[in-house]
Amino acid sequence: MNAAPADQIRLLDVQALDVRLSQLAHKRASLPEHAEIESLTKDLTQLRDLLVAAQTEESDTAREQTKAEQDVDQVRQRAARDQQRLDSGAVTSPKDLENLQREIVSLAKRQGDLEDIVLEVMERRESVQERVTELTGRVASVQGRTDETTARRDAAQQELDGEAAAVTKEREVVAQSVPADLLKLYEKLRVQQGGVGAARLFQRRCEGCRLELNITEINEVRAAAPDTVLRCENCRRILVRTSESGL
Repeated sequence: MNAAPADQIRLLDVQALDVRLSQLAHKRASLPEHAEIESLTKDLTQLRDLLVAAQTEESDTAREQTKAEQDVDQVRQRAARDQQRLDSGAVTSPKDLENLQREIVSLAKRQGDLEDIVLEVMERRESVQERVTELTGRVASVQGRTDETTARRDAAQQELDGEAAAVTKEREVVAQSVPADLLKLYEKLRVQQGGVGAARLFQRRCEGCRLELNITEINEVRAAAPDTVLRCENCRRILVRTSESGL
């Protein structure tokens, strides 16, 4: 394949722009905010799970408290009715009076036990409510940090995308000035060779594979016509000669 030396030099310009695009893509993918957001998201998920569990426990404890208070109220009402019967004098049988008094004493004890249960449940509910408040605050804090980090990431990505768009446009302009067959070969090699399809021959060294040409290869390069498209014998990339090739 043949191509004017100037066209081959422009191919190096295309390669430089492609390298820059790869660098921008790598920088975009490896922004530190990505890892930070991932870590914060994991923390947020765990905290939300804990919050849901605490809210569920608070709800269950609230129902338990309501049930315990209802039990106390039922015993209190029954004791009040029995006391009213006792005070009314309607019960005259000594045995019935004894049974009624015994029941009032029993109900008083039962009421005291139930009131202790209510207090215990209230204490547990208060503890759970404090946990809910704490977790709610932690969720809000982590969510705020996540939002802030996401905003920083989006801003950084937008800046990189803008630069990449400008480089892409420049690349399109430069590539249009390169012969189609040379550009096609370059694109094929670039895919095969990890993003580098053309390399400069600098001081007898291929800048693609970083290997120095031996004397036989140097003589072949010297003998080649200026418009001959050369390939590196080691990496097979397009080898572009310049004034700094050391020939």
